[in-house]
Amino acid sequence: MAMAFPLLGQAAPPNPPAQPQSAPTPASQETNSSTAGTTAAGTTAPAPPLQGAPAAILHTQGGVWVNGSEARDSTAVFAGDLIETKPGFSATLNLEGSEILLAPEAVSKFNGDSLEMDHGSVSVGTSKSFKLEVKCITVVPVSSEWTQFEVSDVNGTVRVAAHKKDVTVELGPSAKPPTEGGSGGGVVHEGEEKSFDESQACGTAREPASPGHAVNPKWIAAGAAGAGLLIWILIHSTGGQSPITPSSP
Repeated sequence: MAMAFPLLGQAAPPNPPAQPQSAPTPASQETNSSTAGTTAAGTTAPAPPLQGAPAAILHTQGGVWVNGSEARDSTAVFAGDLIETKPGFSATLNLEGSEILLAPEAVSKFNGDSLEMDHGSVSVGTSKSFKLEVKCITVVPVSSEWTQFEVSDVNGTVRVAAHKKDVTVELGPSAKPPTEGGSGGGVVHEGEEKSFDESQACGTAREPASPGHAVNPKWIAAGAAGAGLLIWILIHSTGGQSPITPSSP
């Protein structure tokens, strides 16, 4: 086999010079380039998490209305929802760190981290400082430990009972100075119970002592979307008589 040899007197050609190598691209630049390429290509970026109001789960065996419609068991309740319990029926709201029991014949609005009660009775168990508001009166746990308390509003008298741990009763700016024997807010200690007169605490007229309850107009606006609650408001505002009467012949 013939083999190629360099001619005598001629040096072998030198090896070609090595080509310089480019420095490696940092991983961060590669990531940025990839991201920029993806964005330029029109790929939709992941949507940010939804920022919504806290929600609770309503448990009931019937006779409970949410925004004017009868609620089923395990109904989701969101901030701003209006809840009404019919005579003989109660409901329980469960949310993170809190459990709220609504007694029969209570009307209230869920605000996410608080409950605004128009009238009735509500029991609260919470480790999240869940608040309960009645007119200008606000009841809030003193500590973040598990606290149980009950608030009722009947005929213009707000009763606050602390069953486990202490609660603070805060009065709004329209509160009048307490009269002799009255209470000006403060702390209700475990095992104690205090009563507050709405007319004294909030400067509002006492509700009439009748089977019906005067409903604040804002509650009508909040629940007017539901026919059931609107009819309930109309009936109770007329002293228990139906507002719709047949015409005389």
